[in-house]
Amino acid sequence: MDFKESTFMYAIALCVVAFVTLQSVFFIVKSWKHAKELGIDKEKLKNTVVSSILFTVAPAISILATVIVLANALGIVLPWIRLTVIGNLAYETTAAQTAVEAMGGTLTSAITDPQQFSTVAWAMTIGSIAPLLMLPFVCKKLQKKIGNAVNKSESAAKLGDAISAAAFIGIISAFIARAIAGTTSDGTGNAGFMSISVLIVAMVAMVILETICKKWNLEKLRSFTMPIAMFIGMGAAMLFEAVLPANITNFIWR
Repeated sequence: MDFKESTFMYAIALCVVAFVTLQSVFFIVKSWKHAKELGIDKEKLKNTVVSSILFTVAPAISILATVIVLANALGIVLPWIRLTVIGNLAYETTAAQTAVEAMGGTLTSAITDPQQFSTVAWAMTIGSIAPLLMLPFVCKKLQKKIGNAVNKSESAAKLGDAISAAAFIGIISAFIARAIAGTTSDGTGNAGFMSISVLIVAMVAMVILETICKKWNLEKLRSFTMPIAMFIGMGAAMLFEAVLPANITNFIWR
């Protein structure tokens, strides 16, 4: 029996999904009733609900892409549980990769050791609990201080944006460097034609999509550019595997 996708794991996932769904429905109903008590027009409420639904599409696609990325190593259930509650591509993959590499494994292949799987699950879960515990105590003060700093002038606001962008680029650069070098904690890896070609395809797709958004001022499309680029990269991997000779697709230099 595959412990990653056993009946017990699916039962946990369904319980988590049911809880999150019921919680969402509860707050929707309470908010709707309170809005009616405040005398807000019903048509305005409907428009708000529709716009909110549309706004969740882009994040949902990103979450689906993350589940697909992690499913190869962790199975479908654990990523499904994690991303139903809290999480994103940058955090979940970083936590999982760090934990599995500490034990000499890699996310590029299926995890078959229950101890490794359990360790990865704990690393992903505990890491996301810390911010939830800190937010009630430090978020308001921190947000106020950051707001005062970046709102002093236009140059300060630009500096704040630059620092945020640099932090995100740093995380992505670490993944890119590891993909090119193919290094893991045990000194092995799988850098080769597929990893680099898919990376290039996804990067080119991202640049093209961003250019289209900028040229035609498609702000609504901008939220979808990253998940679309990820799916294009996945599609390129399947296409290369189907049409190219095995000695090319399987070529690795580390």
